[in-house]
Amino acid sequence: MLLDEPNVLVLDEPGNDLDTDMLAVVEDLLDTWPGTMLVVSHDRYLMDRVTDDQYALVDGRVRHVPGGVDEYLALLDERRADAPTAKPERAEAESVADAPAMSNSERRELKKRLDAVSRKLEKMQGAPDEVRERMSHTPTSDYEALMALQQELEDTVVQVGELEDEWLGLSDALDQSRN
Repeated sequence: MLLDEPNVLVLDEPGNDLDTDMLAVVEDLLDTWPGTMLVVSHDRYLMDRVTDDQYALVDGRVRHVPGGVDEYLALLDERRADAPTAKPERAEAESVADAPAMSNSERRELKKRLDAVSRKLEKMQGAPDEVRERMSHTPTSDYEALMALQQELEDTVVQVGELEDEWLGLSDALDQSRN
């Protein structure tokens, strides 16, 4: 049904009962979905990755939370902080929040990119060893195949290094956006 690309998807806990490989495939598909989706899920990672806007039930009402789950949790903390004994801490938190920061949509986009790079990196981590394994089974007299495998190994190591560098940069940027 997903391959027919309907205009609207209504998904209730789409990640339940899926192994990690199938969940990654579903997340990739939903992340690039061209239509409208209504997703109900407890999977925070999935929601942050595949949605542009998130809503939560607060006091029996639907409330838009542009900052996603993080904003929802902060809202819950703020509601707890409204108790009379916690007001000074809240005022201090508000002064820190007034500092210029990355917008929620920029932070969400950064998180999506970081998650995508993490998955690519996870998939690529074993690739150099796979190439080395193929090299070990290639006859030593087949120098052309060995040269091609050596080039593939070098390219793979470079790709893993580039993904690691990208991951570090995105991770640092996301950490700085929280401060």
